[in-house]
Amino acid sequence: MKKIIATHVYNDFSGSPLVLSNAIKGLIRYDFEVELMTSDSEGFLSNLNVQYNTIEYSFKKNKFQRLWMLLLNQWMMFWAIWNRKEEDLLIYVNTLLPFGAALAGKLTGQKVIYHIHETSIRPRILKGFLKAIAGFCSSEMLFVSEYLQKEEAIAGVKSKVVYNALSPEFTQKAKKHLENTHIKNSKFTVLMLCSLKAYKGVDDFVNLAQAMPDCNFEMVLNAEMDEIKKYFLDTNLPDNLVLFPVQKDVHWFYQRAHLVVNLSDPSRWVETFGMTLLEGMVYGVPVFSPVEGGPTELVEDGKNGFRLSGKKTTELTEKINYLKNNSFVYQKFSINSLKKAQEFSEEKFINDIIDLVLEDFIPAYNLAA
Repeated sequence: MKKIIATHVYNDFSGSPLVLSNAIKGLIRYDFEVELMTSDSEGFLSNLNVQYNTIEYSFKKNKFQRLWMLLLNQWMMFWAIWNRKEEDLLIYVNTLLPFGAALAGKLTGQKVIYHIHETSIRPRILKGFLKAIAGFCSSEMLFVSEYLQKEEAIAGVKSKVVYNALSPEFTQKAKKHLENTHIKNSKFTVLMLCSLKAYKGVDDFVNLAQAMPDCNFEMVLNAEMDEIKKYFLDTNLPDNLVLFPVQKDVHWFYQRAHLVVNLSDPSRWVETFGMTLLEGMVYGVPVFSPVEGGPTELVEDGKNGFRLSGKKTTELTEKINYLKNNSFVYQKFSINSLKKAQEFSEEKFINDIIDLVLEDFIPAYNLAA
């Protein structure tokens, strides 16, 4: 049987390593042999039951230092795979960034597949280079949403939409919580989880909190507290807003929340899926998404949430008050969130990866077993 070499540049607590982590866990469950090539930082790819091949990478704020780190990282990935050209491998490239791994796989005659999560890569010349490498190397490409497939599919390369899913551990914990007596915050609580970036809508979330002093607002940021304090140093934060640094366990936040929002600015960053929205939906929480991008495939406008611009504070407050002040409507949205979340099952996610991508070179498995 071929060994799968899963490659990812930077292990952290963001969406793309979370999805890869879920994929690896599912593949292992069906007895596939997986090796993981990534950084030694802490994140969703840590402590998996796989063989690790650590490739040095650290995030740099300076864009030139960051580019150098990426080039160095990919140089090492290239040679790590090139030196195993006699082995029978499949190179699983997570995001467009591990181009060195893809090139080594292609040049040594291995099958290369890409799992694409992103569209907003800057500068454009880098994105063009990465897509050119993907087009040359990839046999098949997985996209996390129909939107992303439409935007980034490469002519001549087979592609398939495989929607992200949550791990069984996450969904079971949410289910158990909903089955037991649970009490949310006494005040209507709005939650957003994102990176500490302006284009993610962090400033818009602050503005929204300032406009609604009768609600609680909680923002969980993929950053350390010293970075958060520095970012908001000159910002007058309202008393009803609480900021949290990066978290290993986010269940507590969803259990308390009445609403989960994603306020990313599509003119600067187009979301391609919306993992935090799905996590909220599994808890029966209504959700707000941007007006375009992958999250619109999770959010049925006026049914389980709304599609809104993060810049339109007045419209956001009107919709929040609509849910907050109408318990029957809120309950209906909550039920619809749970139903919609069931369409993004982990079983379907894993079966799609195995059936549609790996079936042609790995012996058939009884996935119903």
